[in-house]
Amino acid sequence: MATSAPKESNAWRGVFSILCTPFDSDGALDWSSLVREIHFCLGAGAHGLVCNVNASESWTLSDDERRRVVETVVEEVSGQVPVIVGVSAGALPPSVSFARHAAEVGADGVMAMPPPSRMGVGVDPMAFYAGLAEVAEVPVIIQNHDPPLGTRMPAALVAEIVTAVPGVDWIKEETIPSGHAMSEELSLCGEKLRGVMGGMAGRYLLDEHRRGSAGTMPACESTDVHALIWNLLDAGRADEARAAFTRLLPLLNYEAVSSGVYKAVLRWRGVIDTDYLRSANGNPLDAGDREELWAVLESIRDLLVIYPPSLR
Repeated sequence: MATSAPKESNAWRGVFSILCTPFDSDGALDWSSLVREIHFCLGAGAHGLVCNVNASESWTLSDDERRRVVETVVEEVSGQVPVIVGVSAGALPPSVSFARHAAEVGADGVMAMPPPSRMGVGVDPMAFYAGLAEVAEVPVIIQNHDPPLGTRMPAALVAEIVTAVPGVDWIKEETIPSGHAMSEELSLCGEKLRGVMGGMAGRYLLDEHRRGSAGTMPACESTDVHALIWNLLDAGRADEARAAFTRLLPLLNYEAVSSGVYKAVLRWRGVIDTDYLRSANGNPLDAGDREELWAVLESIRDLLVIYPPSLR
């Protein structure tokens, strides 16, 4: 059985940016764009990187692609920041396989949602995380996400799993309202819990930070602005953080309309070559969406550490 998470993971804090898996215009994985995206995140101030999760379109990747993405990320990051690998799958055995591979190639942690239920019958979450932690050689993070992408678990159940299962010492909380769940989990878990991170594009990070979150895991297209906000909060400059957050919020709200926004911004910033989504056989943004998106981006251009080469 895995022991509790290595002490080094106590230092995980800040913006752990989620890599969006880039594809070419035919839907093939674009490895050169992935490398640029990794270095974009590092240059933009990410405190950690995450791959193979929801914003990465992980469900559209083959098993070999998922493994190669992990290998590429770990190699390019080369220990500069922690690398967290999503290992969610339809059942425990593939999650175990992905977790073993992530640990073998040097990832710092793995994260998983419980397998989705079918016809009201699903895998028991306690059994799932116990089985995953038994073979994982790195910290295991519970990802608690509302449907349809995830399986919502009550905060009390999440806390029970953390308390009972060695090696499961972190939570990514993405149920609504996330702040309430975080407060309950922090209260119930005690010192066994090494930290709770938020998600949902960082839309609630001000409240989450005040409640004691260790960080946030948003998609990476505005990593520099998310990192600015988090660093200001940690420095006690809450008013400045709120001012920057208020300017970023229109983009975060627009992301809630369509997942195509992530890649459209990354393409606009010169990070990836196309904004193709496998999950949409292209990009679902229409001309009107893009016009509004460009206006939003222009309004925060001065906050971007890595300046976009052109508007279009």
